Amino acid sequence: MPVTGRNDVKEIEVDPELEMFLQIATNVHLKNFGKTAWLGRCIFLSWYCGIGTCTFCFRSTQKHKIKFAENARRTRESIYTEALIAKNQGWKLEFLTGGHDMYPDDEIFEIAKHVSEIFGEKIWLNLGAMNEEELKKFSPYVEGIVASVETTNIALHGIVCPDKPIKPYLEMLKLCKKLGIKRSITIVLGLGETIDDYDSLKEFIEEYSLDRITIYSLRPVMGTPFEHGPAPEYVAEWIAHVRIDFPKLEIIAGSSETRIAELGLLLRAGANALTKLPATKIFGTTGAREIHEQVALARREFSSELVEMKDVDWKLEIDKLSLSPDMKRKVLEKIQDYEKNRLNKSYKGFELVE
Repeated sequence: MPVTGRNDVKEIEVDPELEMFLQIATNVHLKNFGKTAWLGRCIFLSWYCGIGTCTFCFRSTQKHKIKFAENARRTRESIYTEALIAKNQGWKLEFLTGGHDMYPDDEIFEIAKHVSEIFGEKIWLNLGAMNEEELKKFSPYVEGIVASVETTNIALHGIVCPDKPIKPYLEMLKLCKKLGIKRSITIVLGLGETIDDYDSLKEFIEEYSLDRITIYSLRPVMGTPFEHGPAPEYVAEWIAHVRIDFPKLEIIAGSSETRIAELGLLLRAGANALTKLPATKIFGTTGAREIHEQVALARREFSSELVEMKDVDWKLEIDKLSLSPDMKRKVLEKIQDYEKNRLNKSYKGFELVE
């Protein structure tokens, strides 16, 4: 049955055959990664895409509304503030991303440098197909590159991503392997593929020696052809196949606020982490508590915090960074605004208003 709304916090019951399969996947995960689960946070640079025609994507419904791409860019202080909040709440950066053809390389390089500095480690980028010169330029601050493949069913890819050919992404993954840069892809379940398409994904992971994969449950967007997301059991079956066949591959499960009830199931299927959840929006709400409870139902230990704001000396944290004095001031002001809003009982979460 498709998931279309929020459910009570409980463990989804599955048939005995799938339950046995999930238990195998759970054991494989525990052997290779232990009990920890974490929240992955994608930090967006913009809300615009120069392609904007992928049939399932929110940006395909918005592109015609944005006459000037610059208007869809986020301020740098907002980006750095989100990174600081994420780091201090134990949310890991899944990747830094934004619409295709949004920023010149020099600006993205500067942002990537400071976001890497905030997290204290190299980061992952998902910015479309990049050439060898670009990959080398970003390498001092980048651990891995993500290719938004969406589906490894080539015929289906041509339908759902008519203006985003897959070949440049394949070439990029080959270059990353040559340069010693880690490799990841994102795929979306619910686009019209079936479980029989898993074989093509398995071959893809092997061919490009992937280090990580993000598997999203399609979130239907008004104005696109898709009305329902995939059943949780179907998504769990895909994740379990990947976990069993690739014991050491990092798997991130992408869900949504309306699919919280499936999170425990996806973790039991062998996912390392959860993503695509509106962490800043639902922070401290019932939904945030349900996420923590789903992790507990899967008998995993959550290293990320969505309910209580950690006590941080923000000025001290910001002063450590190599930002300009003016940017430090802007970031501190923005965080202080969020802190004030959080103390307002009618306020929910940390809306990152530009």
